[in-house]
Amino acid sequence: MSVAKSDLNSYNGVMFLSDAKMEVYMDYAATTPVDPRVLKAMKPYFNEKYGNTRSLHKQGREAKEALEEARNAVAGLMNAELNETVFMGSATESNNTVLKGIAYANKKRGKHIIVSAIEHHSVLESARWLEKQGYEITHLPVDNFGRINLTQLENTIRKDTILVSIIHANNEIGTIQDIQEIGKICKEKDVYFHSDAAQSFGKLPIDVKKMNIDLCSFSSHKMYGPKGVGGLYIKNGTNIEPLLHGGGHEFKKRASTLNVAGIVGFAEAAKIQKEEMESDAKKQIIIRDKLINDLLNIDDSHLNGHLTERLPNNVSLWFAYIVGES
Repeated sequence: MSVAKSDLNSYNGVMFLSDAKMEVYMDYAATTPVDPRVLKAMKPYFNEKYGNTRSLHKQGREAKEALEEARNAVAGLMNAELNETVFMGSATESNNTVLKGIAYANKKRGKHIIVSAIEHHSVLESARWLEKQGYEITHLPVDNFGRINLTQLENTIRKDTILVSIIHANNEIGTIQDIQEIGKICKEKDVYFHSDAAQSFGKLPIDVKKMNIDLCSFSSHKMYGPKGVGGLYIKNGTNIEPLLHGGGHEFKKRASTLNVAGIVGFAEAAKIQKEEMESDAKKQIIIRDKLINDLLNIDDSHLNGHLTERLPNNVSLWFAYIVGES
């Protein structure tokens, strides 16, 4: 879409469309468009460099080299080791792998798992499925701002607790949890800590070592990369069963022929976000806060989530007497 200067208004250095007829996409929490630079990086891996990473011939080695370069880029965005970074088909697959894989690998140790009440459906539904298999799930409530109570979490962890799964930033209301403190509590209690970072990866700084994260799910298509590609950080030494069995792909953590083109695109998006994350966030916060402040001037309008501890690109409100979907 090309926009003439006459169609733009400026606010604190950020440009806004002034023509009400222009289409504005506001569903970036659901998915993002692929960055043209990402698309350019992906193209050769569809019909020129099309090898299978498990093949030993030239095309296979070429694909394997691209895979490891991509792994380096994605791992660098969260300060992970290369062999701790596992590519998957989506963050949903990653979340399923964590809950079911940790549950089955550690069932002799205990069958108690803690999740927050506002996890993504892929976590909540996996937890519900595990309940049917005899596991006990505790759903931690959140306060009016969407944050868990750290003292309550600490008191809820038991001797038979094997996993705590708390989303980094909620996909609906945008609230950011205090992941570093949660990780500290879990480390002291000797419990595995998983965080679903599908919404925050590439938007907020993540350091899995500093934050004491054992497992972290992330996604490509929330950060201007392609759909159908995600990943999972698995800290070395973590006892986990793979969800998919087959060949020895991905350090034997996830069998299946890899989507090399998608992974290359994911890596390119990671490189771009590593360079542009801070400047993008500053611009988004200006737009976010202006939109929130102006919308709250409407009678009977209310903000969902935390006022400041929220994703830079998230605005979530509710209006009295109005059905949300409409």
